[in-house]
Amino acid sequence: MTALAGIIPPVMTTTNKPNEIQVTRGDSRATLTLDGRRMTLDTIDVILGAKLSVSISDGLWDRMKRSYETVAKIAGGENPAYGINTGFGRLCNKRISADETDALQRNLIISHAVGVGEPIGDEFVRLMMLLKVHALTHGLSGIARSTVDCMLNMLENDLLPVVPSQGSLGASGDLAPLAHMVRPMLGLATVRRDGVELPATEAFATAGLAPIDLGPKEGLALINGTQFMSAHACAILVRAHRLIKHADIFGAMSLEGYAGSLKPFDERLHEARPHRGAIEAAANIRLLMKDSEILAAHQEDCPRVQDPYSLRCIPQVHGAVRDAMRHAKEVVEIEINAVTDNPLIFGEDVISGGSFHGEPLALVLDYLAVALSELASISERRIYLLLSGEHGLPALLMEKTGLNSGFMLPQYTAAALVSENKVLASPASVDSIPTSLGQEDHVSMGATAARKCLRVLQNTETVLAIEQMCAAQAVDFRAPHRPGTGPRIAHEIVRESIPHAVEDRLFGEDIQISLSILRSNRILKPIEESVGNLR
Repeated sequence: MTALAGIIPPVMTTTNKPNEIQVTRGDSRATLTLDGRRMTLDTIDVILGAKLSVSISDGLWDRMKRSYETVAKIAGGENPAYGINTGFGRLCNKRISADETDALQRNLIISHAVGVGEPIGDEFVRLMMLLKVHALTHGLSGIARSTVDCMLNMLENDLLPVVPSQGSLGASGDLAPLAHMVRPMLGLATVRRDGVELPATEAFATAGLAPIDLGPKEGLALINGTQFMSAHACAILVRAHRLIKHADIFGAMSLEGYAGSLKPFDERLHEARPHRGAIEAAANIRLLMKDSEILAAHQEDCPRVQDPYSLRCIPQVHGAVRDAMRHAKEVVEIEINAVTDNPLIFGEDVISGGSFHGEPLALVLDYLAVALSELASISERRIYLLLSGEHGLPALLMEKTGLNSGFMLPQYTAAALVSENKVLASPASVDSIPTSLGQEDHVSMGATAARKCLRVLQNTETVLAIEQMCAAQAVDFRAPHRPGTGPRIAHEIVRESIPHAVEDRLFGEDIQISLSILRSNRILKPIEESVGNLR
C-alpha cells in the first residue's frame, strides 16, 4: 500500500471554472457534488488522500433512473441483450431467464473477484469508487439509485473495500479489482476503516447501512470500466505535477552548488527551439535563480565554457517530461469524464462495444513511466557531479574523507533506483494474452502499466529527495555567497530538519526526512509565494 502522509493540502476550494466540479477541502475530508460538470486533475489534486462526501444533483438521478427502467424492461423481454439476459464473455450466447437475471449479476461479482497481491492504498480505493459513481451519473449504464446510494454511503463512512493490486488485464476494464470493490456492497468479504480491516456486514451494521441486491446489468455496469487504471493515473499525475516543479528547484540548487552557468536557460535560446515544456522549465530556473550571489561570483572569473549536460540540458529533459505529462493529462481527463462500461443504454437501444478497453490509458502510463524515469536519471547524474570534487567542492561533499565516506552511499541508492526504473519503464502495453476462450483476444495490460508507473514515480521522488540533501550540502560550501531566491528558501527549509554533515551519520534517515519534505510541499509553497507560481 502507498502512504500519502504529509502531502494533504490545507483547506481550499477548486478554481471557479464554470464547467468544472467544485470541491471544498478540509483537513481530512473533501466535499463535492456531481452535477454534470467535468472532473479534472485539479479536482483530484484537492481531494487526493482525503475522505470523501459526495452528493449527486437531481437531474443526474433522473437520467440514471431512465436507463435503469429501460434495462428492467429489456430483462423481462424476449430479445437478447448482452449481460442483461445473456452470459458474459465467451458465454454471451447463453440465454438467461428473467427470474435468474439478478442471480446472474451476483454470480458475476463472486466469480470475478479473483485478484491477488498486496491491497492498494485507501487513496486509490476512494478514487476508484468516486470515478465509478461519476461514470454512472451519465445515465447510460442502467444502474439503480439504491446501488449508487450504497457507494455514496460507503464513501461518507469511509468504509473502503479491500482491493488487491494484481489481476486486471485492462481489457474488459478492470474486472477483478472492481469486483473486489463491489463485494462488500453485497455483504461479502471485508472493508477497511481507519486502517482496520473488518467484515463488511459488521461495518455496515455499525454505520446503519445494509447490503444490497443487484438488479439486471448492475454487476456488469459496476465491474466493466477503467477505474482501477484511471485512479492510479490520476494520483500519479497529480504527484508528478508537484514533482516536476521540485525537480526544477533541486536542479537550480545543484546548479548553485556546482557554481554552474545560467546561460543555457536564456529565453532566446528556447524560443529558437520552442518546445513548450523546455520554455517553461528554463523560465522556472531563471525565476528561481534571481538574485543569486553565487552565480554573480562565478561569472566574474570562471574559465568554464560549458557545464555537463545534466545541468546544461535541464530545460530540454525536464521540459520533455512536462510535455509527456501534458499529453497524459489530456487522455486521463477524457477518460475520467467518460462512460467505460458495456453495453450502454441509449434511449431504448442497447449497444455493445469496447469502451472498457484500457489501451488509451495503457499507452500514456507507459509513456509517463519512461518520462519519470528520465527525471530520476538526470537527477542522479547531478548528484554524481556534486560528489565529484570539482569546482571548489570537496570530494563526496565532505572535507574529512577516508575515515568518513561522505555522501558516497546516497548516490549508490539513487543509482539503484534509477536502474530499477529502467526495468520498470519497459512497456506493459505491448503485451497481450488472449482470455475468455479467445473472445477477449487482445488486452491492454493497462493495470500493469499503472502499477509499474506508480513504482517509478515513488523511486523518482526518492532520487530527487537525495539530490535535495546533496545540493543543500553543496550550497553550504559556497558561503558566504548566498544562492538565488528559490534555492535559498529550499536550502533554509532543508536545514531546519537536516543539518550540515561534517562526518558520517545515518544518511538513510536523512533520505527519509528529505523525502518527507518533498512530499509535503513544504518548500514549494513558500517558494511560489516568494517568486511567483512555477510553470
